[in-house]
Amino acid sequence: MYDGIVQDLIDEFGRLPGIGPKSAQRITFHILQTPSFDVARLAELLTEVRARVRFCEVCGNVSEQDRCAICRDPRRNPELICVVEDAKDVAAIERTREFHGLYHVLGGAISPIAGVGPDDLRIAQLMTRLADGTVQEVILATNPNLEGEATASYLSRLLTSMDITVSRLASGLPVGGDLEYADEVTLGRAFEGRRRL
Repeated sequence: MYDGIVQDLIDEFGRLPGIGPKSAQRITFHILQTPSFDVARLAELLTEVRARVRFCEVCGNVSEQDRCAICRDPRRNPELICVVEDAKDVAAIERTREFHGLYHVLGGAISPIAGVGPDDLRIAQLMTRLADGTVQEVILATNPNLEGEATASYLSRLLTSMDITVSRLASGLPVGGDLEYADEVTLGRAFEGRRRL
C-alpha cells in the first residue's frame, strides 16, 4: 500500500502476534509522526533483549541470569511446582500473589495439528526436577482449551506413578460475568468445580 521502507516496517510489525495490518500501520505512523519517539532507544532495547535474555536453566522462565529470580528466591516453597505453558503465564499467576511455590514452563502445549508432541515440550526436564522427592504437589495450570487439556491429561497420567499430589486449576465463571452469556463448557466446569460454602 505504501512505498518502500514504510511498507516494509508495517509488514514487519504485522508479523508480531496480536498485531494486525491496521495496528501495524498505526504503530508505524506513530513512530513517523512523533518527533519525540526515541527510535534509537527502541532499537537498542530490542538488540539488548536478544543478547541478554535467556531461559532459566531450572524452570524455563525468562531471565537475564542462568536462574530466574523466582528459582533463586529462598522464600519460595520448593514442595510446590506450578506447570504452565509459557513464561507469560508465570507473570499472570504472580500478579495474583496467591502462589508461593516454584514454576515449570513447558514451552507450549501438546497439539497434534500444529505438530507439537510431548517430546517438543520441557516434560523431560520436569520429570528430572520431580525425581529427587522434594516436590509434594504439581499444579497443572495449562490453558483451558483443547491443547491445554490434552497436555494436562498427558502429564496427569505420567505423574500417577509418582508419590506426588497432582491438581488442576479450577475453571468456570468469571467474576462479574452473566450466566446467560456463559458457554456450555464453562458453565459445566463451574458446576464441576463448585465448593461448599
